[in-house]
Amino acid sequence: MGEIDKRNKLDEEPFNFNISKDNKVFIYWSGKLIKILKGKESEKFLQRIKNVDTKEAQLIMAKVTGNFKHGNEKYNKKM
Repeated sequence: MGEIDKRNKLDEEPFNFNISKDNKVFIYWSGKLIKILKGKESEKFLQRIKNVDTKEAQLIMAKVTGNFKHGNEKYNKKM
């Protein structure tokens, strides 16, 4: 995984998610909603993230949200 996250940004755990009653998955980055998964996409995500460690979960969420691999993402200054 060191090759994927060279700057160790996933160690800061910028991603988190919530699951709604109707199995929609809401993925957040630095507290901002950036992706909603539903249906088969939601089920697939929940299966992938089921038994993984925190760093792997962060990587899965980064991949699902897409476009978080260029290194030019801006971080929330209010942290």
